[in-house]
Amino acid sequence: MVLQDVRNWGNQRQLIANEDFATSVHEAWAEANLGSDISLQLGRQELVYDNHRIFGSVGWAQQARSHDLLLAKYQGKFNLHFGLAYNQSGNRTNDIYLGPDAYKSMQFLWFNRSFGKLNVSLLALNNGVPFTITTSPTDEITEQGIRYSQTIGSYLMYKTGKLSIGGNAYYQTGTDPTGKDINAYEILVESAYALSDKTKIGISYEILSGTETGKTIVNNSFSPFYGTNHKFNGHMDYFFVGNHMNSVGLQDLTLSLSQKINSITLNAHLHAFMSDVALTDGNYLGSEADLFIVYPVADNIKLQFGYSQMFAGEGMADIKTGSIDETSNWTYLMFVFTPKYIK
Repeated sequence: MVLQDVRNWGNQRQLIANEDFATSVHEAWAEANLGSDISLQLGRQELVYDNHRIFGSVGWAQQARSHDLLLAKYQGKFNLHFGLAYNQSGNRTNDIYLGPDAYKSMQFLWFNRSFGKLNVSLLALNNGVPFTITTSPTDEITEQGIRYSQTIGSYLMYKTGKLSIGGNAYYQTGTDPTGKDINAYEILVESAYALSDKTKIGISYEILSGTETGKTIVNNSFSPFYGTNHKFNGHMDYFFVGNHMNSVGLQDLTLSLSQKINSITLNAHLHAFMSDVALTDGNYLGSEADLFIVYPVADNIKLQFGYSQMFAGEGMADIKTGSIDETSNWTYLMFVFTPKYIK
């Protein structure tokens, strides 16, 4: 069981009374072992698979992400997980779901096995979102339907010595929430190399398909659904963090550097962004530099400082509006305390 309290510093009354949502249940699940390799996990739980692209904990957000889910697991010579979720609102006389989360019904199957230095995963996701069939004269929804989309794909990672090479590829089909047919894909290729015990460099390229402006019949925009999107396309979250869905897609070429100096770790990511489809002013969206430093104050205390700068291109104004001449940056200071209650 994981309880959490997420709030803005200083917005709490000194004489506090009970408040709605002051403390929430982030996780509350039980796991029953049905055999040496088989178990059943039921309750509210995080879903984290592979590199977080489709299912992730979204740990950057203070509240993170969790699901009400039944999870059947086989973990032996290979790993096989089957997840089943169904959401509804508080009215017990019907199964109407008013959100705000994306799915009403969701099932997935995940397979994973290691072949020496190669790790292979396969994922199949059936995601069902609600739509209104009938409403009452008072605009109360009285009947819902579900539109399903399917995501299938694979994640691969090969590690040998100082070198790692991997990536993933996913394809989406089915129907989107508005009833359009889906034909979309995502491909990521990444590599990292340790120059020494203290220096590591990396390069990656990702493309998420998009829909041409004015195209109304087929949705070609890939959705990463429930992944930790903050991890992939820049710390300023211009793309796929509550935005950019059903849009022009994205190409992201990223160079990364990690350098350890004594106990301090310096990190730098440089992104070059382009749309997947052509825009009025070209498909170059801009470049982003993410710099962040991690300093361990003690065994269980860390300080992290970060700074990011966006250098927007003409294409960014096409999809986000506004002026590319405006300064766009942010900085943060984060204090992380991880106590050990049980030793």
